[in-house]
Amino acid sequence: MGWLKKLGKLMIFGALIALTVVLAFYLYVKDDLPSEESIRDVRFQIPMKVYTADGQLISQFGEKRRNPVLYSEIPQQLKDAIIATEDSRFYEHFGIDPIGLIRSVVVVVSTGTKAQGASTITMQLARNVFLSLDKRWMRKIKEAYIALHIEQIMTKEEILTLYLNKIPFGNRAYGIGAAAQVYYGKDIGELNLPQLAMLAGLPKAPSRYNPIRNPERAKFRRNVVLGRMLAVGAIDQATYEEAKAAPVTAKFHGAKITASAPYVAEQVRLEMIEKFGEEQAYTSGFKVYTTIDADAQVAARQAVRENLHAYDERHGYRGPSRYLWDIEKADATDVNSLSWDMDKIEDYLKKIRDYGELTPAVVTNVTDESIYVQRKGKVFDVVHWDGLKWARPYIDDDKQGPPPQTAHDILKEGAFIWLKPQSDGSFKLSQRPIVSGSLVAMNPQNGDILALVGGYDFAYNQYNRVIQAERQIGSNVKPFVYSGAIENGMTLATLVNDAPITKWERNMVWRPKNSPETYNGPTRVRRGLAESKNVMAVRVMRTLGIDATIDYLTRFGFDKNNLPANESLSLGSASLTPLSVVRGMSTFANGGFLVEPQLIDYVEDTAGNKVFQTTRLVANLEQKELDNQSLNTLPLNSDNPVKFELPAPRVISEQNAFLITDAMNSTIWGGGNWARGNGWNGTAWRAQVLKRRDFSGKTGTTNQSIDTWFSGFNAHIAATTWVGFDAPGRPLGRTSFNSNLTDAEQETGAEAGAVTALPAWVRFMQDYKDKVPLTYREIPEGVISVRIDRKTGLLSRKTDHTTRFEYFIKGTEPTKYVDEFEPQTIDEEKDMIEEEEGLF
Repeated sequence: MGWLKKLGKLMIFGALIALTVVLAFYLYVKDDLPSEESIRDVRFQIPMKVYTADGQLISQFGEKRRNPVLYSEIPQQLKDAIIATEDSRFYEHFGIDPIGLIRSVVVVVSTGTKAQGASTITMQLARNVFLSLDKRWMRKIKEAYIALHIEQIMTKEEILTLYLNKIPFGNRAYGIGAAAQVYYGKDIGELNLPQLAMLAGLPKAPSRYNPIRNPERAKFRRNVVLGRMLAVGAIDQATYEEAKAAPVTAKFHGAKITASAPYVAEQVRLEMIEKFGEEQAYTSGFKVYTTIDADAQVAARQAVRENLHAYDERHGYRGPSRYLWDIEKADATDVNSLSWDMDKIEDYLKKIRDYGELTPAVVTNVTDESIYVQRKGKVFDVVHWDGLKWARPYIDDDKQGPPPQTAHDILKEGAFIWLKPQSDGSFKLSQRPIVSGSLVAMNPQNGDILALVGGYDFAYNQYNRVIQAERQIGSNVKPFVYSGAIENGMTLATLVNDAPITKWERNMVWRPKNSPETYNGPTRVRRGLAESKNVMAVRVMRTLGIDATIDYLTRFGFDKNNLPANESLSLGSASLTPLSVVRGMSTFANGGFLVEPQLIDYVEDTAGNKVFQTTRLVANLEQKELDNQSLNTLPLNSDNPVKFELPAPRVISEQNAFLITDAMNSTIWGGGNWARGNGWNGTAWRAQVLKRRDFSGKTGTTNQSIDTWFSGFNAHIAATTWVGFDAPGRPLGRTSFNSNLTDAEQETGAEAGAVTALPAWVRFMQDYKDKVPLTYREIPEGVISVRIDRKTGLLSRKTDHTTRFEYFIKGTEPTKYVDEFEPQTIDEEKDMIEEEEGLF
């Protein structure tokens, strides 16, 4: 009995020692333990998601992909798999599993290594949320104490839910919801047992058992999970055998992008960081709803790409990217000695990502009128002559070689090429465009940006030409110059001399020229704007003066520092961004108001509360009384549904905006009577294909066609396109006739706004115009219409083709009839100067 008493005393003493140690450790680490409030308020690092106005996902930003799920949304089989594998006594223990702990101690004593299997689900949660991942003993002690604390304040369901939403699953997926999307592209409730078991096996070592990088190892781990489920009775033998035999179906799935707009996403990212800071923007789970219309964005992207390909193709084929082998150098006795087999070609192609809509391919055979190619996935196609005949050689930006007669003139076997898919499922030989372009569309009534495409492919070039590129705007400036002249008393019927100009200044001569170099003499303002007569624009600006013109142009939001203080301003020497141009054009579209472009409509937090709401400047909006609440940032957790709106400032009169808009309508539809011999086209006549009389617009071309533009609008949409080389100063060149193509299939001659930029706008509107309401321009109060003589701009008593009705601001209409007085022409050039220069 004596030894029993000694043993009992020893056990009591040991228990006291253990209790003392436990208490001592608790006192040592208690200041580092999280409070109940912090445990309850565990925040997920949820990425920021960017959406279109109608809720389609554009992009997401954040290092950790996370999609939190509720306990009720977690499949029972997944719960069973996790518990069977990670912590089979989860529902029995109090945060620490004594049996597992004893087993871990035995391993340490017997092997001298730190145990790996003592952590319960609760302890793993404690480590992942509050501690580091090192294997120090003090961390394990803190982990145990935090686990005990968690078990006291949370239910088992809450613990399991938080655990499954916090732990890493590899590939930057945190939480089971994100893992289901990343590995299978599905919601967690859509996965089958083998897939759930695969995910349940990942927490042990996400990198080691990653099913994308290590499918065999991942399959082994999945089957271990299934075996544990079988052992604890979660599944029966038949289910186990069926699931064990299932193939590995995991592959990488990015975010479910349903509205690709990377240039938009990047700009939103920058604005969100500016508003909320980088850490909060990336981890707070913000949902950013933009002003982008998904249909408009798709149409804009396609329009830009198609237009750049059209330019690139008419300037000639620059040849294949490279030749993988050269059959002509092969041994005559073994013509296949240098050629690649399909496996080698496949290995090469897998390393090449698509470029926009272009897909890489390798030419395997060439006949007279076709080429045979291999694409990714060991897919074989034939490109027929219709997809090849355009490819005459590129010599330089101004010259093209002779049209090809056979496919042998274009390519040979071994060529690495790019193919462009066609609407009928076939492919066309193509190439990566070397020219750049952009398109931005906005609602002129409130500044909402509906579509924004800053280049061909954001993945290859992140430079956003809509917002960052300041380029000379050419004749896109003329509507603003003419608007200033209208305000200064000029009318659409005023005659301006369309004749050459010579100006001497500091022993230098400036001779602006029309393009083309044709001159009509005295010409009405309407026609001068519609036909984009350069010399008339100079003379029109002279009526206002350089300084007054600059001050007037700042009304449209243009920075005075970007407006050169010389007469070249009237021809578009100012360097502006497409976004600033479309904003200025919107002033004509909305009746004279300056709106503010914006991409972000509002921002929600994870609970659906609005944390930011954009304040819009709205045209024709009556002044509203607003409270003292900030107009730019709502308080966090606010559910205020108000859309803040303020009246946009009026910068030109409604009458002025109407007259310029109507004159720009003639840019598309021209005037006169073709049957009677006095018909004429505006520079944007190609837009007539839209069959919409409510659109107005203006082309723009700079010297040597370095920059080309088109801006077009009605009351509901304004859009600006630009095409040019990123390297300033490189002309866009010209093209000659390709006899392999019909007239309808090509453009020839010098590149210009009407040829190079306008087609992108037309293509965009062809796809999107059905969503743009037809607008009937209402004649504003103070504008009258009188019949004038087309030649002189004076009143006419005739009603034939020599006359037309013209709009005037009341009080500025002509008072004399054509048969009573000779018209006066605005032309301050002295005849003696023109004669000395030999211009006439």
